[in-house]
Amino acid sequence: MPRKTTGGCQLAALKSKRVDRMARLDSYIDWAGCDLVERIPGKVSGRPIVRGTRILADTIVQDAKLGSPLEEIQENYPDLSLADIEQLVSFAHSHRGQQVP
Repeated sequence: MPRKTTGGCQLAALKSKRVDRMARLDSYIDWAGCDLVERIPGKVSGRPIVRGTRILADTIVQDAKLGSPLEEIQENYPDLSLADIEQLVSFAHSHRGQQVP
């Protein structure tokens, strides 16, 4: 009798859900009005990044939302100033829920 294996399928389904969730997270913030964020086709798949870097704007916001102190985020991303991180988090907080056009 062949063995029934579902572990790989379950793992693939979880990964797929995680990717779908990340795609939706990207669409919850319209970064168009934030001068710190840019989208460049072909650079980080065209996702919103901090201007002049390859740092995803959403990653900074997610780290803060998960409870990381802003100083710790700045240590992890030394190319960003504390003021830049505060501005990204503030912008995201005030624009959450607005669909990307």
